[in-house]
Amino acid sequence: MIGRLFRHVRLRRHTTTIQLARDLPWPAADPHRNVFDWDEGEAARLTALIVLMVPSEADHAADPDRMTGWRFTDRVTALLVSRYGRWACGWDYSNHFGGPVETWCCPSDSVGEAEETAERVVACLLEWRDWLEDIAERFKQLAPHPDANAEDRSWHLERAVTRLVNAVVNSTHAEGGWYRLCETTLTWFLTSTGLEPDEVRKAVDAAIGGRFKSHVAPATTLVDTVGEDLAIGLTGRGFYRER
Repeated sequence: MIGRLFRHVRLRRHTTTIQLARDLPWPAADPHRNVFDWDEGEAARLTALIVLMVPSEADHAADPDRMTGWRFTDRVTALLVSRYGRWACGWDYSNHFGGPVETWCCPSDSVGEAEETAERVVACLLEWRDWLEDIAERFKQLAPHPDANAEDRSWHLERAVTRLVNAVVNSTHAEGGWYRLCETTLTWFLTSTGLEPDEVRKAVDAAIGGRFKSHVAPATTLVDTVGEDLAIGLTGRGFYRER
């Protein structure tokens, strides 16, 4: 299972599952399309399974390359994806790597005693799911009307982009690489409105164009400019700011 998950990824070990999350197409991440049946019983069952997977002190001691913790997170990802769907691969998309999950740091800090570690993994999964549900609700509220003309659509898209960028900044605290989650979120939103993925990726790349930086929250004027550039790039029309 883990081999199939990672077969297209060629990154440093600690970014593997993060890349999987960023590469998800919106239908695979959309909580409205991916039911998540959760209750106290399921929480207990999942915790019990993960407890058995947590590496022991002996496992760490016998691991000269110090990769035991990373291999543990890979196995957890495979378990969660097989159990709940591809959306779950973002469970450890930590703030420290520009993600929205605050409960996780990295294996060296977050993998410890078995029960505590298992409970932390469960908390992270729920945190990631909550973030996806929040983003999906924002998408619904910000989407332009299907019958909107080009100018109205441009205004809606600009508004959506600025609000989504700010939402990502708030959830990631503008930590290292936060702009990559921003790119993913904007791509998800725009494809959810019916635009073609290739067109969207080119438009997002052109609008952001290296303007966002790690550990730096963008100025309001910069966010506005990115939103305007992206909206005009997709619609060919401007809009009235006084709306």
